[in-house]
Amino acid sequence: MPEATVTATNPTEAAPSTPTTEAAAATTLITSAVAAAETTTPATTTEVEPVATPTEPTEAKPAVVEGAPEKYEFKAPEGKAYDSNILTAFEASAREANLTQDAAQKLLDSMSPKIAERQTEQVKAINQEWLNASTSDKEFGGDALNENLGVAKKALDTFGSPELSKLLGSTGLGNHPEVIRAFYRIGKAISEDKFVTGAAPAGRSTTAAQVLYDKTA
Repeated sequence: MPEATVTATNPTEAAPSTPTTEAAAATTLITSAVAAAETTTPATTTEVEPVATPTEPTEAKPAVVEGAPEKYEFKAPEGKAYDSNILTAFEASAREANLTQDAAQKLLDSMSPKIAERQTEQVKAINQEWLNASTSDKEFGGDALNENLGVAKKALDTFGSPELSKLLGSTGLGNHPEVIRAFYRIGKAISEDKFVTGAAPAGRSTTAAQVLYDKTA
């Protein structure tokens, strides 16, 4: 008789899986993964950015052009006046530098004390020139200056006014040789009498203007 073949079965050997078992296992894994994801991953909210509303374009304003104006309008400090020649020269320099009205005025204001000082010096220099010319004038100057000034003073007192005397004295015009000459000739013409000479007291020097217009001379 042929020998019978006996196949021993290993009890630890896994039984062949069936399709039903594999499907159940897959379902279990998917369920577990979903549950784990829901537990560990916080829910996120997606924010939707607002859509900007288009605006109408604004009209561009023209830029303000800074620079020299068509004509400068300068103002002198209260009670003062600028020499027209100085202003003309200053305006030319300001325009060349393309300074605005405000910038040019500020610069002029800062220079005002120096300008006033310069004008005073010029007036003094001019008055001194007039005085020197009167002192040495061939018609009424020289050694007979004080006597001839007395003649001119008599004419001024007769035909002039206190306001005129004040004007001639304050401006220095009283030292101008032509002003003195005019009153000297008038004085000689109106009378041949001997006038008060108007000579200065001993030890005191005076100008022509002081003799003619200063009542204290």
